[in-house]
Amino acid sequence: MQALLDVYKIRQDFPILNRRLNDGKRLVYLDNAATTQKPNEVIDSISRYYKEYNSNIHRAVYQIAEEATEEYENTREKIRKFINARYPEEIIFTRNTTESINLVAYSWGYSNIKKGNKIVLTEYEHHSNIVPWQTLCHNKGARVKYLEVDADGYLKLEDLYDLISQKDDGKTKIISLSEMSNVLGTIFPAKEIIKIAHEKDIPVLLDGAQSVPHMKTDVQQSGCDFLAFSAHKMLGPTGVGVLYVRKEILEQMKPFILGGDMIKEVHKENTIFNDLPYRFEGGTPNIADVIGFSAAIDYLNRIGMDNVREHELEMTSYLLERIKGLKSVVIYGPKKAKDRGGLVSFNMDGIHPHDCATILNDFGVAIRSGHHCAQVLMEKLDIVASSRASLYIYNTKEEIDILIDALNHARRIFNT
Repeated sequence: MQALLDVYKIRQDFPILNRRLNDGKRLVYLDNAATTQKPNEVIDSISRYYKEYNSNIHRAVYQIAEEATEEYENTREKIRKFINARYPEEIIFTRNTTESINLVAYSWGYSNIKKGNKIVLTEYEHHSNIVPWQTLCHNKGARVKYLEVDADGYLKLEDLYDLISQKDDGKTKIISLSEMSNVLGTIFPAKEIIKIAHEKDIPVLLDGAQSVPHMKTDVQQSGCDFLAFSAHKMLGPTGVGVLYVRKEILEQMKPFILGGDMIKEVHKENTIFNDLPYRFEGGTPNIADVIGFSAAIDYLNRIGMDNVREHELEMTSYLLERIKGLKSVVIYGPKKAKDRGGLVSFNMDGIHPHDCATILNDFGVAIRSGHHCAQVLMEKLDIVASSRASLYIYNTKEEIDILIDALNHARRIFNT
């Protein structure tokens, strides 16, 4: 099979991948679910902003301020096209996926959630998609209900039907779930879930932190009402999040952060808020990194998100095959690569995940160990932590082989 991506050419665009660690071992970066590395053009874009047109936006009329405003708003339009939203005003800039979900929970949630209502989540959610809803429910006298995950990491749509059945009597007010699990890698049937929810007039929020960087995203096709994701997981800088909200809903929401730039007029006794989406973007934003995100989107568009997905399918299949060959290993999530994103979480009998990650570091291999901000899922799996190797466009089979060699070394050290 011919490779769809010239991975070795792509790697030349990422200066950090040339780094040598621990007596000359080259960096094998396999923690992409946490954050991805940045290509030169993203780094250069940020540097160029500071060198050539550093200024605030949406305020002044001098040339470099207008240049900064134009580049900032160009990013909004690129994001609109990237996820196929209808209008640029449906795109709100935040700091990260966490802030995006919090914005919905506080701005939409506090107006729409009442005592006795239900919010439906899943057992595999990141803490960022649990804690805001828990807090909202505690304050409002509402309840969080969880869709269960089976032993292979799948949801049963029948369980969703049961939760929002006729007996529910309109109590379920929102369903909020990750489109791709950051631990199991499971890709969930978002379109089907949204269809079921909309039959009951229930809005759906998708946590796209893991899915948007790895698969083609179309909010009109999926029908989601809210979508949250982060730039730093898709080649962009840290400190930039995105919240898509369907315009009909956004028009009814109240601002979350109050202050400068989100207003039209302020008087002693009252304030008139700005137009969409600016009323949700109070204060000076992270201008440089939003502009850097524009370069990241350009980079991914040139590659093509279908090609990103195909490359990860090939790499994930190989990773699953190699890890399955290890002695006394447990792999979490779907057994088939097509049902998961580019990550594999696992445990090796007799080796704590933190010890595993420490030994791998000696080989220059960077993986994540811990509960991955998903302790509800850890409790479901009856474990306290796992090891996680996660892939992106610049990872190769040779790097996976280095990972496996390092894991075998760890097994020999612990005599397991």
